[in-house]
Amino acid sequence: MKKVYGSASEALDGVLQDGMLIAAGGFGLCGIPELLLQAIKDAGTKNLTFASNNAGVDDFGIGILLQTRQVRKMISSYVGENAEFMRQYLSGELELEFNPQGTLAERMRAGGCGIPGFYTKTGVGTVIAEGKEHKDFDGETYIMERGIVADLSIVKAWKADETGNLVFRKTARNFNPPAAMCGRICVAEVEEIVPLGSLDPDTIHLPGIYVHRLIQGTHEKRIEQRTVRQKEGA
Repeated sequence: MKKVYGSASEALDGVLQDGMLIAAGGFGLCGIPELLLQAIKDAGTKNLTFASNNAGVDDFGIGILLQTRQVRKMISSYVGENAEFMRQYLSGELELEFNPQGTLAERMRAGGCGIPGFYTKTGVGTVIAEGKEHKDFDGETYIMERGIVADLSIVKAWKADETGNLVFRKTARNFNPPAAMCGRICVAEVEEIVPLGSLDPDTIHLPGIYVHRLIQGTHEKRIEQRTVRQKEGA
């Protein structure tokens, strides 16, 4: 089966449809599938629901799809750093389903493992628990959370071989593995595609069985908040 495609638009050809649920890897601007997000914007696909830790910033990451009103709903943990996200949510233009960060990661992982739901103590007694099943275990109350199975997963990795085995670099690993796992179709963008057999099996973070399409590209790697130390004596 062919997995390597020439561009992000080619890799998404025949996959995108209005109203679909997309799981996106990344944390802030670290490890986000920026090329695939741009291709989704260019395709004009609309009424999208994104499961992602956050929505990037106003003009980068998922933020570019908020600007063009292609996103209908966000399933997220954090809404900071993006003024347009905040504006659309507060004005009622954007639906938002808040998830604690660990719960969101586990919902993705569970979906990828075929687990339809799980119990967690996180959120008990808060608005997160409203409308959810409660159950006691060993004298403690838990709420049930549903696993996420997305129509499409888009992720960013450091290296891949031609079968889609992925290696992530340091903190760019973040939400990418569980996001990749939970998609019925997973498209990954990487910085380098290496020959088969060149990756040490012990260094592979996500096996290629989860990855259906793959592209290599050049990435901007924008810094979300640049903080520098002043020169001594300045």
